[in-house]
Amino acid sequence: MSANDRVLINQMIEERRHARGVPLSFDAEFERFASEHALHGFGLSDEEIEAGVIGGADDGGIDGAYVFLGGRLLHEDSEILQPHAGAANVEHGTRLTLWLIQAKTSAGFSEVALDKAASTCKNLLDMEVDEATVNVLYADELLARFRLFRTALQRLLTRHPTVLIKFSYVTRGDASEVHPKVQAKAKLLASQFTDAFAISTGEVEFLGPGELWRRASTLPSYTLELPYRESITHGTSHLALVSLGEYLDFLSDESGAIKSHIFDWNVRDYQGNVEVNREIAAALRDPDAPEFWWLNNGITIVCSQATSVGKRLSLSDVQVVNGLQTSYTLHETLKDLYLSDPTDPVFDRLVQVRILVTVDQAARDSVIRATNRQTSVPVASLRATDDIQRQIESYFLEHDWFYDRRKNFYRNQGKTADRIVSIPLLAQSVMAMALGQPDHARARPSSLLKSDSDYRRVFSDKTELPVYLWLARAQRRVDEFLQSTSDPVSRSLHTNLRFHLAMLGAVDLVGRVFSKPENLNNAAREDAFPSDARLQSLWASLQEHFDAFQREKRAGPDKTAKSSDFVASLTDGLGYGILRRK
Repeated sequence: MSANDRVLINQMIEERRHARGVPLSFDAEFERFASEHALHGFGLSDEEIEAGVIGGADDGGIDGAYVFLGGRLLHEDSEILQPHAGAANVEHGTRLTLWLIQAKTSAGFSEVALDKAASTCKNLLDMEVDEATVNVLYADELLARFRLFRTALQRLLTRHPTVLIKFSYVTRGDASEVHPKVQAKAKLLASQFTDAFAISTGEVEFLGPGELWRRASTLPSYTLELPYRESITHGTSHLALVSLGEYLDFLSDESGAIKSHIFDWNVRDYQGNVEVNREIAAALRDPDAPEFWWLNNGITIVCSQATSVGKRLSLSDVQVVNGLQTSYTLHETLKDLYLSDPTDPVFDRLVQVRILVTVDQAARDSVIRATNRQTSVPVASLRATDDIQRQIESYFLEHDWFYDRRKNFYRNQGKTADRIVSIPLLAQSVMAMALGQPDHARARPSSLLKSDSDYRRVFSDKTELPVYLWLARAQRRVDEFLQSTSDPVSRSLHTNLRFHLAMLGAVDLVGRVFSKPENLNNAAREDAFPSDARLQSLWASLQEHFDAFQREKRAGPDKTAKSSDFVASLTDGLGYGILRRK
């Protein structure tokens, strides 16, 4: 580790702290920085990173916890976790990952941190753990993350998943000079993870300033090389036949994992073991099948520049906008064979790849829409390319705010995190404040826009653009208030009630409950929002009603926060009138 690495990391964290409306402590900012770069290859947004940070008291020696299925982050409302959901759409052997992070600003690595994590994991990886017993030991959000992992594992057992449990220990110490005793404890912890389940593997890594600096100073590569066998060129764009082996190389990073960031603009996630993907997999496995590119619609890539030299295309700003199912099925079906025998004849078979060169945003969106409308994609899945989404992005930009229509686009440009607003967060803000349903905003962080009807309610062309900006700013103001209040707010309470407090702020301005965004037109024009003193009063009342409702209904905090009855009781109890749902 260079002596300058620690200086540079400290400077980056200080800059991030002071870019926030309400600066976090150095330790809290370091936890978020550590989580972001421990999970460098997953391309998580700031909101997704924040949601996994534990921190504070009763964290069990774990500052961040994240669960991934096949490289994709799981949320509490992910389909696989629902009570009656099956795992039919999940490919056999898909990896379930629990990634744990401990972040300390200390100048070294200690045995104590590893011992504490080992004790926590021994308790919480137990599939029969009694949470009523351990909830006095651990924070609610930590229990929730392990519960998410255990539930996902139970749902997936019939699909024979593999399990990776990984622990990233991050400090400002030199990772190349870890004491032998600490290294020994790390090996024991990795063995504990491996022995936790018959299908699990454990890993422990040490990250110091040197490793953090290398990751922080390197964005995911969007300039990639694609070899081809034959091609037709028209203007600057190409139609190429690419061998399956070379396309698999194109898709995979150094570790063999798929480069998920090149699919950020695709309109839907991998659908798993659905019929069309089973047919693709069968064609790949059958040595007597016709040429693969005869049977498959192929891949569509958009990029900003394509240069061809000696049957190799160098592509800049690569995004696969159609062919995600083919790409993921190819990767899942052949990755192990490619590692063991890259000369197998299957890798000489061909796939058709269209490479369309354009820097024009509207043209690119037209390509995405046209190529995906040829398959059964719900209209809501195309939301990132809708006119209203581009209008919101444009309006935000005019006011120095950044609507992240393309995930992590503005973070990669170095924009201030506090002014970057994702589609899901804006949707939650609309649902909570403009439509009067903070319970839905809390309960459905990733599935809020799955139905066309919900999407049309949230993103209506009848809602004025200033209202969308007001909602984003209002939610940020509420979050900053909760971070800066003199009486520290626990993360679980913040998560459960942030949208309820935002709703109360909007209702307090209007003077009554409402469920139509136009009621906020005046507030948006005047940039009005309750003062911090008024927010403090509303917050105190909200907590009082929250506690009372739990006692009366004998319900837990999560269930209460997701209850429409609680919202009605809250607004009626505060004299705003009961919100009637249509």
